Amino acid sequence: MSRVLLPTSLGELWAIQGDEPGCAVFAGGTDLLVRKRAGIAQGDPLVCLERIPELREIQESNGLLRIGAGITHTACSASPLVIKHAPVLALALRRIGSPQVRNMGTMGGNICTASPAGDSLPSLHILKAEVVLRSRESERALPLADFIRGPGKTDLRPGEILTEVRIPSAVDFQVQHFEKVGQRNAQAIAVVSLAALVRLNRRGIVEEVRLALGSVGPTVVRPREAEEALAGRRLSLTALRQAAELVRSAVSPIDDIRATAAYRKEVAGNLLLRLAAL
Repeated sequence: MSRVLLPTSLGELWAIQGDEPGCAVFAGGTDLLVRKRAGIAQGDPLVCLERIPELREIQESNGLLRIGAGITHTACSASPLVIKHAPVLALALRRIGSPQVRNMGTMGGNICTASPAGDSLPSLHILKAEVVLRSRESERALPLADFIRGPGKTDLRPGEILTEVRIPSAVDFQVQHFEKVGQRNAQAIAVVSLAALVRLNRRGIVEEVRLALGSVGPTVVRPREAEEALAGRRLSLTALRQAAELVRSAVSPIDDIRATAAYRKEVAGNLLLRLAAL
């Protein structure tokens, strides 16, 4: 059985990493501990980050939302700051797993797992999120789109942890929507998910639209042509149907045990049509 260490500050964490170069860092453990039991995760001892206060804070300054990577999905989705500045993220986090998983799982963990079906990732992409990566020697920031390189692959370097997610406020987008389709209503891995932000002018014309889809490619897909097709138009069913075809052309899903590629393509376009009812 692996040892578990519980640092209470980043200073303690850096010291542990210096003494234990083979350690595995985690927060909620909803992914790592499952893989550990299955014998497919490496690292000993396990270093739990849940007692480091600065990783569990949410702050807002000058329109920039700063979310600690150790914040649980439950706490983040209930935060008044997140609900005000990034409601699309709150919507997505409420769909993750079960109450037990949301109470343990963290923002940083969901990002670093880098699953094509990660529920927070489409919303974070359209929010233009940036991740902050720290080690004992350095700190750097990367756009989320550059940090996640493929299924289970990130730009996290040895000795680094993800400490914070930075999000520009999205309060000026009147339409904020997240929806996922799975094989059941709870604890479901997404077959397809869609996050959408739409800013309208006073006449109800689209000034800007951002779309992102999960589970339809190796990473989150931004259907740029569909976004451009909706700009300058009303969110009518006709406009959305035309854009939906561009969404289907943009995605490259696979067949797996949850759904066929053809089904995913069809659903990806259909989810866009939901915006007509908002």
